Amino acid sequence: MNFFRWTSLLLTLFVSAGAYAELIQTPIFVSGEDGYDTYRIPAVAVSKQGTVLAFCEGRMAGRSDTGNIDMLVKRSTDNGVTWSKQQIIWDDVGNTCGNPAPVVDQKTGTIFLLMTWNRGDDHERDIIDLKSKDTRRVFVTQSNDDGLSWSTPKEITSNTKKPTWTWYATGPGAGIQLKKGKHKGRLVIPCDHIEAKTKHYYSHVIYSDDHGATWQLGGSTPEHQVNECEVVELNTGELMLNMRNYDREKHQRQVAISRDGGDTWTDQHHDTALIEPICQASIRRVGKMRGKHKQDLLFSNPANETKRLNMTIRLSRDNGKNWPHALVLHEGPSAYSDLVVLDNGLVGCLYERGDKHAYETITFATTSFEDIVATD
Repeated sequence: MNFFRWTSLLLTLFVSAGAYAELIQTPIFVSGEDGYDTYRIPAVAVSKQGTVLAFCEGRMAGRSDTGNIDMLVKRSTDNGVTWSKQQIIWDDVGNTCGNPAPVVDQKTGTIFLLMTWNRGDDHERDIIDLKSKDTRRVFVTQSNDDGLSWSTPKEITSNTKKPTWTWYATGPGAGIQLKKGKHKGRLVIPCDHIEAKTKHYYSHVIYSDDHGATWQLGGSTPEHQVNECEVVELNTGELMLNMRNYDREKHQRQVAISRDGGDTWTDQHHDTALIEPICQASIRRVGKMRGKHKQDLLFSNPANETKRLNMTIRLSRDNGKNWPHALVLHEGPSAYSDLVVLDNGLVGCLYERGDKHAYETITFATTSFEDIVATD
């Protein structure tokens, strides 16, 4: 057994024994390397076999959200200690293939990756103003071999986007599979959209009840001024949607609740503990890994009211009512992130970070649950 696998095994033993694990941070995608100017928009998932899959956009010409953008993945079979070479999942020659939102079907083992597409010469503002040559479209690809190969992306726009919507985004960040209630097994992907008439921003979900064979539109938030979001299933069976907030008077995340598997959303409000500079964030439930701690949630974002700085993982012990624990990963420039609980019990965070700006690398950080708890 090589050094890296011994390290992974020892970390597993330490964590299972309730010990602290060293915070380890590894650059996974480094801007300027392997043919791409910039890597952005991280998403991460763990397969049924325990393989960690790190997704992102490879931006060919620069940092812009528009242009020649490919969908990429790297794999780790040792809980993030070492990583494969990057693989291109989707390259549509000059067009934009982005917003990765993976979800794993725990019954079949299939890994689904939801994405959005637009022409490389169409800009977001033109799409919103109905002046673009095309629009944002929704696609799905899947892997049945632990992320080694991926199917040709299939368009599902007609089932998941209303004709009156312009801009649209899946995730970015991982979806979930429901474990409770009448909708047990449902695959849920967080999304957002803009209405053509009002130009209002809303969050919504799409889902599959047939193991990814078909996808359909779920409910939207009752109030606007929100977009990029992630969803978590609480131990009560309710779903919580955690959303990027555009209400400039409140520098805090917004949340909403669903009691019917994502078909409708209510109780939309600001979470005063989760400050943000208007940026994507991630939320995950970890109760299933922690025995009796069934109400434990993790949250990550740049914890600053005005600037994309200070990437922080927070912990709630009561389904998101309070967030008393906060572990800072990087005090400097940082932006998008995605959380995951690894098979060895460690917490993983795939996030954008740098020294001069936030988009120099996409880094994978691992730490123990105990280290986060110790920050109160």
